Amino acid sequence: MAVKMSKKAASIDMTAMCDVAFLLLTFFILTATAKIPEPLPVDTPASTVQTKLPDTDLATITVGKGKVFFDLKGREVRKRALELMGQKYSVSFTEEETAKFALMEGFGVPITNLKEIIAMKSSDRSKTGLQPGIPKDSLDNQLSQWIQFSRIANIEIQDKELQIAIKGDAKEEYPAIKKVMDILQDQKINSFNLVTGLRAKDK
Repeated sequence: MAVKMSKKAASIDMTAMCDVAFLLLTFFILTATAKIPEPLPVDTPASTVQTKLPDTDLATITVGKGKVFFDLKGREVRKRALELMGQKYSVSFTEEETAKFALMEGFGVPITNLKEIIAMKSSDRSKTGLQPGIPKDSLDNQLSQWIQFSRIANIEIQDKELQIAIKGDAKEEYPAIKKVMDILQDQKINSFNLVTGLRAKDK
């Protein structure tokens, strides 16, 4: 006579799994950072090849809507570049302003208006029309000075040559991009990155 086994409902202890899920959720919340809006959004040209830009020793020049913006990696490098620019144009910055500038995103104003931009909230800096662009004409070529002093600062702080990237709007006219390239070549910078958007290859 076969013995009939009694059926029992299986139970699984989910405590450990819940603990792991909670720890992962906590980790992602603590490490997540909000994306800072770009002060000058541009639609970069599409390309089938995209080069990853370095996380350090990099300056990015953004060209779009007739304006030029400048961004620089490295807090201490930014502080030193600001100090050199301040000395050049006789504009003094407080320690608080310098600290804020070190954490700021890219900017596009003359050096004399930079204090106003530094004092703003990050969300306000990206509002349309507030930043007219960095002067780059022959009479007041502040973009050239930012590049030069940033290179000096990067060598002093990082002991490395600064790399340059140009991020241009796909609809921007060529002369505007060429003007930036001419400024780089005047400083014997013949190697730089062109930032593009990635598109799928044709089949």
